[in-house]
Amino acid sequence: MDEHPRAHLERAEAAIVEHYPRLVRLAYLVLPPSMGRHRRVLTAHGLVQRALPRTGRRRPAGGLPAQRGPVPESGYDLVRLRTLRLALAYEQWQGRGLPLLPVVRAWPLLPVVWGLRLFPRAGGAEELALDQALSAAPASVRAAIGLWQLEGLDEDTARAVLGRAGAEEPEAAQRAAERLDRETEGGAAALLASGEFDPCTVQARPTDLLRRRQRLRAALALAAVLAIGGVAAAVGGGADLPGRSGTAAEQALDPARLVRTPNEQWADTSRVDFTAWPARGRRAGDQELLARALRVWAAPPADARITATAGTSTRPPGQPPQLLYAGLIDNVMVVVFHDGERLVRYAEPEGATPTLHFARVDNADLTTGAGLVIGRGNGWMRYLLAPWISDVGTRDLLAPDLPPHGLHVAPDGVTDRIATPPPAGARCGRWPVAQFRPSARLGTAAPAFLLADLDDLVPVHLTYLPLPSAGGPTSDGKPPAGPSSGGEPHGYGEPHGYGEPHEATDAPALRSWARTACSLGALRGAGVRSVNDWAFAEQDLPEGGGRATWVCSRADTWRGPGTVTVRFLPPAARPTDPGRIAGRATGTAACGRFGPHIVGDVHWQAGSGRWYLLAAGSRDVGGLDARGGGVRAAGTTGTLAAPAGPDARAEVIGHLRDGRTIRAVEP
Repeated sequence: MDEHPRAHLERAEAAIVEHYPRLVRLAYLVLPPSMGRHRRVLTAHGLVQRALPRTGRRRPAGGLPAQRGPVPESGYDLVRLRTLRLALAYEQWQGRGLPLLPVVRAWPLLPVVWGLRLFPRAGGAEELALDQALSAAPASVRAAIGLWQLEGLDEDTARAVLGRAGAEEPEAAQRAAERLDRETEGGAAALLASGEFDPCTVQARPTDLLRRRQRLRAALALAAVLAIGGVAAAVGGGADLPGRSGTAAEQALDPARLVRTPNEQWADTSRVDFTAWPARGRRAGDQELLARALRVWAAPPADARITATAGTSTRPPGQPPQLLYAGLIDNVMVVVFHDGERLVRYAEPEGATPTLHFARVDNADLTTGAGLVIGRGNGWMRYLLAPWISDVGTRDLLAPDLPPHGLHVAPDGVTDRIATPPPAGARCGRWPVAQFRPSARLGTAAPAFLLADLDDLVPVHLTYLPLPSAGGPTSDGKPPAGPSSGGEPHGYGEPHGYGEPHEATDAPALRSWARTACSLGALRGAGVRSVNDWAFAEQDLPEGGGRATWVCSRADTWRGPGTVTVRFLPPAARPTDPGRIAGRATGTAACGRFGPHIVGDVHWQAGSGRWYLLAAGSRDVGGLDARGGGVRAAGTTGTLAAPAGPDARAEVIGHLRDGRTIRAVEP
């Protein structure tokens, strides 16, 4: 028996309510970027609200083409299809120069905004590059990548949905979407999920651009956004329809409701991260300063400078955040908040426009939550330390034999000025880092550790993983039993199969970092959480050239994806000689917890002038093959050396002991 039309309608309405932000994001992605962000935001909300079916009508609303194929059974599939059809139709009519009447008929009268312009939060360089690439693509391609990366549909299902929605040449659109995803190195999914493409989390700016007093601007902006008939300014990522109560937003801007952690809570909790930081600074009780900082966060002035590490949302607070610090740092009033997943640093220079800096810190721990950059200047910076840090010093990674120098810390946890690493393009003659020592109250299992400043709000944790034994995998191919292997195959949860990376404070770790430190500069501003140097192999060089070490440096970001650099380190006269880069890879699990296998190769010239192709693999690599470019060599060990010209392009493949193969990381 056919379903009652009323039940069909209620099911579709429930789907819109439950998945509203998801549908609006998809509509915003498909709509033409030439509309401008303000019109796209309002139109995306209008299309989703219009996607609710009407009873008693067989033809789609607005005179749009009838859908191809059967009507989707689920309420969500139906409203998604109707949303896509309306969004695609807009560009189709616009691109053909046809009258917009059919589309206008499909347009709702609401939402309407007077006196304000709305637009999603600005992202970083990666989001901007993707937005530009999408602007050059037709609507069908944007719809294809949205169904793939946002909706998670498989190829066949997505193609069917595109066809029913009226997209031209769905297969060609899918191929173009795949090419666009490759151009972003497979990161389109994360970027499309960022605030740059979220029309439910919006900023408001006055259309007349006249400066108003901050209190009036913040109140009007918040009131106008909440009063928009159909726009959801989803401050917390909520899934409600527009019109949600402003109570939570108002409470989030009340300085009296800020979360303040007791001073000694860090010593009595199992969660040692930013949630355990107490509120510090001489202005932590300044209600006017705190209110001003919260208002600027919620509705930044038009000329405010906003920066965010990659993958970090700049949305307003959804609930009262935690106060970490408020005080004067080098003539700049600074307030730092923590909302559970982000740090927000508000800086108010005297007589200048305020700045906001956002950084992800979800799942921080004892080391990655040990400090933040509270102030920065030309060639220097200051840290604000976690309450569990008992001592801090500085050391130069390029001088591994020198001990750290002590650093004075004020009672409120702010350090003296620390020299920053050389800027991009400058000679790498030093690389200062900070050495932190946790309080003995945390137990003896908390050793000292290194943090490096890479121009982000949160410093980067440096670690080291040595060879599995003193000798490591040698030319005879016999892997020694590692500390955690016990002669048994390593478990899925054991990184690299032979132990966790440890702190980079002992002599071998410092010697390794002395040769790789200058490569940290390439990671500036990328939202890096930690970098680990893994010495995965040693190799005896031909013609008595000594013993070389192969190192894989893995940089993990707060948002998840990692990058690796494989480096070949032959014997060198200088302890800071960087050796040779053998390969790089992005968006890979290699050299990490779930990618414990790696192979690298490089061309090397012996003292006699002869050139060799050298290759080495990690512990579980039991054989190597090299083919191509006039090279044909094979071996049953973890290292390989074969005569080859400096320009010979050979493919190197490693054979794992379980029968699988792995290709060498490409330069």
